[in-house]
Amino acid sequence: MIEVTLKVNGEEVTRSVDDRTLLVTFLRDELGLTGTHVGCDTTQCGACVTIVDGHTLKSCTALVASLDGAEVTTIEGLAPGEDTLHPVQAAFRTHHGLQCGFCTPGMIMTAVDMIRRHGSDLDETTVRHELEGNLCRCTGYHNIVKAILAAAREPAAAGTF
Repeated sequence: MIEVTLKVNGEEVTRSVDDRTLLVTFLRDELGLTGTHVGCDTTQCGACVTIVDGHTLKSCTALVASLDGAEVTTIEGLAPGEDTLHPVQAAFRTHHGLQCGFCTPGMIMTAVDMIRRHGSDLDETTVRHELEGNLCRCTGYHNIVKAILAAAREPAAAGTF
């Protein structure tokens, strides 16, 4: 066992974990944050994407012990309050960027990072290229791309990425 301390969604947490514990397992089983999904266990599907120290990370193959001291944001930590959606979440709802919802948390986390890096200069080609590591079996990606582009152009969202 090893003791790790992380800042998860703004709150510092310290736990003793097996040194083989994956970040996704830690988030779901230790902290009860089940919005980060387990899809493939091989970083192929993107359902487990989180933001760690400001960059996306597929949490299904990241050992939590290697992240001691890191700042982690999950889908649960994006919105500023219980009754308010993050601009990307709102855009996914408005533009029907989800169906079954399984891939949605990973798509949203990837989109937040994409928008943070590209801002309003984000274009459809870039979005489609950067979504290659996120699989959706329901939507065909058209509305997901629309939602991401709409969020990138939302002036109110400028300070939230």
